[in-house]
Amino acid sequence: MSAVLDEVLEGFEPSPELISVMAGSKTPAVLALDIGTSGVRASLFDQRGNEIDGARVRFQARHSAIDDLATADADATVSLVAKTIDALLDKAYSATVRIELIAISCFWHSLVGVNRDGNPTTSILGWADTKAVSAVKELRKRFDEAEIHLRTGCRFHPSYWPAKLLSLKTEQPEVYRSTSRWLSFSDYLVLRLFGETIASVSMASATGLFNQRSLQWDRELIGALDIPQETLPEVACSDRTLQGLTPEYSERWPQLSDARLLLPIGDGAANTIGSGCTTRDNVALMIGTSGAMRVLYKGEPPNELPSALWCYRADQQRVIVGGALSDGGGLYRWIRESFLANEDSESIETQLSTMEPDAHGLTVLPFWAGERSTGWSADARGAIVGLTLQTRRIEILRAAMEAIAYRFALIAKALEPFAPGASIIASGNALRSSPTWMQIIADVLGQPVFVSFASEASARGAALLALETMGRIDSIEAFPLSVDTRFEPNLSHHERYQQGLERQMKFYESVIGQTLT
Repeated sequence: MSAVLDEVLEGFEPSPELISVMAGSKTPAVLALDIGTSGVRASLFDQRGNEIDGARVRFQARHSAIDDLATADADATVSLVAKTIDALLDKAYSATVRIELIAISCFWHSLVGVNRDGNPTTSILGWADTKAVSAVKELRKRFDEAEIHLRTGCRFHPSYWPAKLLSLKTEQPEVYRSTSRWLSFSDYLVLRLFGETIASVSMASATGLFNQRSLQWDRELIGALDIPQETLPEVACSDRTLQGLTPEYSERWPQLSDARLLLPIGDGAANTIGSGCTTRDNVALMIGTSGAMRVLYKGEPPNELPSALWCYRADQQRVIVGGALSDGGGLYRWIRESFLANEDSESIETQLSTMEPDAHGLTVLPFWAGERSTGWSADARGAIVGLTLQTRRIEILRAAMEAIAYRFALIAKALEPFAPGASIIASGNALRSSPTWMQIIADVLGQPVFVSFASEASARGAALLALETMGRIDSIEAFPLSVDTRFEPNLSHHERYQQGLERQMKFYESVIGQTLT
């Protein structure tokens, strides 16, 4: 998280429903947190999984550069989470609800080292931290990557723990030796708030060290990497709850004294559930700071996993298969701040909407924050080819948006066997704020794109899964999908974009040195 914060407090006027509740007894509620790379959100949900009107707070981090996404201070981020909870609980309506459950959605893939006293030995090393390139090359020499990929669901890449840990051990041996536990940031947050060192199946599943079938740390891999199992957190069942805050926070939040914490789940899983994509009938497409396409279903991990994709878990019952892009709204923001800082959002959107598809003569590799799906190149970087003296700044932005859509087309092709004929359900603040980008994606994919009704899908998904786990609702699958807009593809634009996609693939092969299929 950036140290510079832009505080955004949203809609605190109680709804008529909430006012009527004030006259009676306290209503049971779920406190849902969404901890992302762009900030922290907190919302209250009722026992039916509906967000309580007006009960939402957001603290947004402002990043001055893309590198800010790579690392963050662990204790500063805990403070940001605490500040967000403070703001929600300080509102007058909090006296009308009884918070029984705490549900958390948190960014996947982070790594934090702590010493024997529980103090951080490292910063938060996030998914955008690409320093472990040499470690990836070493791992690919030592292991059969396809075999590890099938077991753990993860390729060798700087975003995952094997490369991060090997890099720390090699390049920062003193830090490595002083560390007694390796945690995700969500695990560190639980340690600070509840005094327990414990991880959920969902968070562990996206580390690259977790066996997706045995639901435990992959003994063979951690043994080969000489990672003692006692340095990794216990992986708990999905129905494991914690109760009783540490003294610092029990005094700070008496309203949470009886609340039970459901162990945090990965933001990708939460977003997919919150968007209503709980079966193979729907594919979730999200663009926030980064981007992803995902399919969630009950069952076992696939027996074959395309090299373009990953496989994690939402819980013990549900598998999530998909692809992730490191660049999404973060790249959009970088281009705006670098080239269009003096233009307002409405003007930019209007200009983008009037441009013809792939008419700028540019080909972009959108890897400013590195590449994950589909090629998983450890040292890929962004590139633009075709610039001339006539190139306009707005065309660079449009070309980058189209380039990201091309990457989604490649992920969609790899996902097709897992969800044949599925509808595309879109979410994410970066995508929701630009109808032009929605239309570009529909045109590139050549199929309709539906916008999820849930504006805060990740918080909603965490709340729904918590309610299901505690038996308050029958199942997350029982909640009907709700969409508010449909974008139809323009098939003539689709044909033009096929040429742009082919051009990007050729550029990728010549620059990155890999062939994409």
